Amino acid sequence: MSLSDKYFEVDFPLIVTRKVHSIRSRPLLSKPILELHSEDSLQGDGHMLDSKRYAIIGADLRDLPTLEEKLKKCNMNAQLPTLLVTECVLVYMTPEQSANLIRWAASSFETAMFISYEQVNMDDRFGQIMIENLRRRQCDLAGVEPCKSLESQKERFLSNGWETASAMNMMELYSRLPQAEVSRIESLEFLDELELLEQLMTHYCLCWATRGGSKLGLSEVTC
Repeated sequence: MSLSDKYFEVDFPLIVTRKVHSIRSRPLLSKPILELHSEDSLQGDGHMLDSKRYAIIGADLRDLPTLEEKLKKCNMNAQLPTLLVTECVLVYMTPEQSANLIRWAASSFETAMFISYEQVNMDDRFGQIMIENLRRRQCDLAGVEPCKSLESQKERFLSNGWETASAMNMMELYSRLPQAEVSRIESLEFLDELELLEQLMTHYCLCWATRGGSKLGLSEVTC
């Protein structure tokens, strides 16, 4: 997502086909786009939808040439400060494939921040049980190797072209929220297994990396 220009969403082509159909067939989804632009500007096919402020692209993040081609087709401007966000994405790629994606992002955008949310501390007993349970469901975490620790999460970015990297497990992040916000969250969903919640949240993290952006203060966004 370019900070001042355009939001890009990338998912597998099959998922994007369903999302494009939903957008086109539901005024609640399509109206916000069409209010900004004429209907003719809502372009694309079953695997892609593009407008001035929003684009959804069907692509495999492991196929970087095709990804880059489709992003450029939707007028991605790599000169703008850009925020990239992945949520439990890298862990399903092999370490080599995720490293290629991270390196591509570092080389493609002059000023950027990359935020990744996924598993951490997967070497301990709780982490191994998570892996085993997912494997029984035929869901293999091909990229679990860099998820051993917060340090290994940061290192994957620092060794692939990013200038700074920070990481924090979700329990620590949760503990830093304002108490009023914690109370609001806990009033929405009653938590009676606090020990299990703590175990789970210490096995997920946010890792963020930056390059460029000294005037924006990106390098100052640390733990």
